[in-house]
Parts: sequence; structure tokens; C-alpha cells
Amino acid sequence: MMMQESPPNLLAERRGSVLTLTLNRPEALNSLDGALIAALQRALDEAAEQREVRCVVLTGAGRAFCAGQDLKDPAVAPDDGSVKDLGDVVERNYKPLALRLRAMPVPTVAAVNGVAAGAGASLALLCDIAIARRGASFVQAFSALGLIPDTGATWVLPRLAGRARALGLCLLGEKLPAERAEQMGLIWACVDDAAFESEVVAVAARLAALPVRALARTRALLDRGLGTSLEAALDAEAQAQRELGFASDFAEGVAAFAQKRPPRFTDR
Repeated sequence: MMMQESPPNLLAERRGSVLTLTLNRPEALNSLDGALIAALQRALDEAAEQREVRCVVLTGAGRAFCAGQDLKDPAVAPDDGSVKDLGDVVERNYKPLALRLRAMPVPTVAAVNGVAAGAGASLALLCDIAIARRGASFVQAFSALGLIPDTGATWVLPRLAGRARALGLCLLGEKLPAERAEQMGLIWACVDDAAFESEVVAVAARLAALPVRALARTRALLDRGLGTSLEAALDAEAQAQRELGFASDFAEGVAAFAQKRPPRFTDR
């Protein structure tokens, strides 16, 4: 009798210059275990080195985007009687994943097709642009477990929603519908189900056609600017503008504007 192979926990598909990574544990609402986190980390690292990739889309299979940490994962499950070092799990798995996602050399899009809870919500919000189905939702599920939000949630939430709303979301742990998340400025867009996939494809294609080196630098400057003085921000802008001004994308953009034609950007 032949053993049936398990499907891969992460699907990768590249169409043109857009790479789509799909969390593929639908039976577990795409919750994260060590194997899936490692696969996602490898895929992002590889995408960062591939010049053909100019945008990365992160989504989930089935009815969920990502339900966060799989509590059945032996690395965290307390049911065997042993004490687990959750800080080690964060430092070993979630910290490098969050840093990798936020430092991608190309724009990232979260296609939130369903619930995004815990670390899953953090991953979605760490992407440059989050687009959610109208039926999707975001949940900071940590307080019910006696834990604090992680995977960068304490950093990204107050920056997107402000301190008061970030505290309310984290302390109460209430489900936040996608439409409300859009109104709060937590995500870029809440889209009807029928238009969701086409909107994600259109936004990703648009980003991939733009000068992605400048887009990634814009993200870095915005992140840094929230914690620096105006003078420091101006200095950082000058340095970035100096570097980008010598790049081929700037010359191409100017030439395309003068010639009234679509630009063909190639820098990474």
C-alpha cells in the first residue's frame, strides 16, 4: 500500500513578476507551527534574492488567512506537563520572520481572505498593503491566553491605529471586522468577495510595475521617521534621494515622462 504524501504547507506561485505565497494548512485555519514558519522564512529569503520577483503576495488557503500560533505545536503546547519557553519561540521563529517581512526589497501585499488572528494578524499588518475580504476579520487573541501580543503587534498596531485603539484591540481581544479595520486605517482596503481576487491581482501588478527599490526605501523611511526628529528625517530623505537619483529607474522615469510612454523599471 502506497503512502500518500501530505500536501506542502506553503504554496508558491509566480505569475510574471508577482510571487504569491499561500499558507496551506486549511484544516488548521493556516495556524503557524515550526515547519510552516520555516517554510515561509525560506520562501521570503529566496524571493528577496530573485530579481524576477518584484512583489510578494501573502494569503491563506481555505476560509482563513492565518489563525496565529498553532497551540498544538509541541514547541508551545503545555499539555505534556513541561514548561515551554515562549520567549525562545518568539526569538527563534517570529522575530526573524517579522524582520524579514518588513525588510523585503520589494513591496508586499497581504490578501486577507478570512480571519487573521494573533501572529496571523501581525503578519498581515506588517505587509505594505493589506487588502481584506469584507467577511474577513482581525483578532488580537493573546489576552485570553494570559499573553501579550507578539510578532511585532505592539510596534505596528499603535502606529496604524493609535494608542487608544491599539490598547482596546489588545486588551479586549474582540473580533474586528474588515470594514471597521479599513475605517480605522488599519488596512488599505476592504473589498467585496466577488472583487477580492481581481483587486489583489491588480494592486500587486501595479506595485510590481513601479520602481520597487524606491518603494522599499519609502517604507524604511516611514518606519524610521516615526521615531526620529524632523531634522533626522530630512537628512535620511536627502541620503535616499541621493542614492536613488543615481539609479537607472530615475533616468527611465524621466525619459518615459518626456516621451509620453509607460516606464520600464528594472532596479531592485
